[in-house]
Amino acid sequence: MIKTLHAVFDGRVLRPEEPADLEVNKHYLLSIEPVEKTKEVEDIKNDSAYNISEIAVKTGVHDLASEHDHYLYGKPKRGVEDV
Repeated sequence: MIKTLHAVFDGRVLRPEEPADLEVNKHYLLSIEPVEKTKEVEDIKNDSAYNISEIAVKTGVHDLASEHDHYLYGKPKRGVEDV
């Protein structure tokens, strides 16, 4: 089993940036490779909203954005139309 984890070295220990899902008190062999990309760029690309247009669905509901509370929760419409 090979796992890839992003970690930050704090001067004493490597701290994983995400859950490691490793067995406690078991020995592991680490290979260290510096990452040139900034964490912010990777976080943005891994964000589910980054490519939201790829999963968009045409609903035919012209006021879905302005009246989302009505469609999601059944609240009365506010009467605000999209421009």
